[in-house]
Amino acid sequence: MKLGVIVVSTREGRVGGAVGQWFYEFAKTHSGFDEVQLIDLKEVNLPVLDEPKHPLMHDYQFEHTKRWSALITPLDALVFVTPEYDYFTPGALVNAIDYLAREWNYKPAGLVGYGGISGGLRSIQAVKPLLTSVKIMPIPESVSIQFVQNNMRDGVFTPEQKHEDMGRLLLDELAKWAAALASLRSGQQ
Repeated sequence: MKLGVIVVSTREGRVGGAVGQWFYEFAKTHSGFDEVQLIDLKEVNLPVLDEPKHPLMHDYQFEHTKRWSALITPLDALVFVTPEYDYFTPGALVNAIDYLAREWNYKPAGLVGYGGISGGLRSIQAVKPLLTSVKIMPIPESVSIQFVQNNMRDGVFTPEQKHEDMGRLLLDELAKWAAALASLRSGQQ
């Protein structure tokens, strides 16, 4: 099974890249996934949704959309590494989800949130209704990293044991959901 770890923050000075790198490396050690891919929305660099046709048509006009589709299509499961902005999920994640339709169908998603006192939990909860609207199954388990700056050293995120414990539980459950939904995904590809 293939897992995509998607770094959501696109702003300069972000810590999301470091948190995403940690979770990507951590996920590679998990036995539930044969392949783990790190995807950074900053590098994907999607403009605000500009496709003239609805994503359900799957008739993409622009190369950036075709590339985005090609990254998401082969994945069996997703982990979104997301900060919390103004008590909500970042616009870059909403935009990235809106670009596609069937590429998301029947894939489970875990969320790794980070921030201040809330540890990104409001972002995690806010994005779940959007995920379900494109037939992504957000699992209840998540990773919440409070006061993320306390775990940053020279641009590298160093997790605490509780982060690894939450991450392991998330990956265990995500692998179960990905396997259970495989027959539904097979008809989509």
